[in-house]
Amino acid sequence: MEAVVFVFSLLDCCALIFLSVYFIITLSDLECDYINARSCCSKLNKWVIPELIGHAIVTVLMLISLHWFIFLLNLPVATWNIYRMILALIND
Repeated sequence: MEAVVFVFSLLDCCALIFLSVYFIITLSDLECDYINARSCCSKLNKWVIPELIGHAIVTVLMLISLHWFIFLLNLPVATWNIYRMILALIND
């Protein structure tokens, strides 16, 4: 069970790192005026929910598998993503 949790966490973290690099590249294109703000937002907004789900799954898995230190490391990021999503829902 423990190995499966860590393998899934590794794959999820790799996907989240890839997503962060994609965000940086897209924002860099916006800065250099290769794309306009509307298309940049439409490209990035569709990946916010998967990012939230990815962080939440890893955090819950670490809580369930009783890895407290890793859970406490992931908790601020998951909390920030949930807070950001709640603010986005309130402002819409």
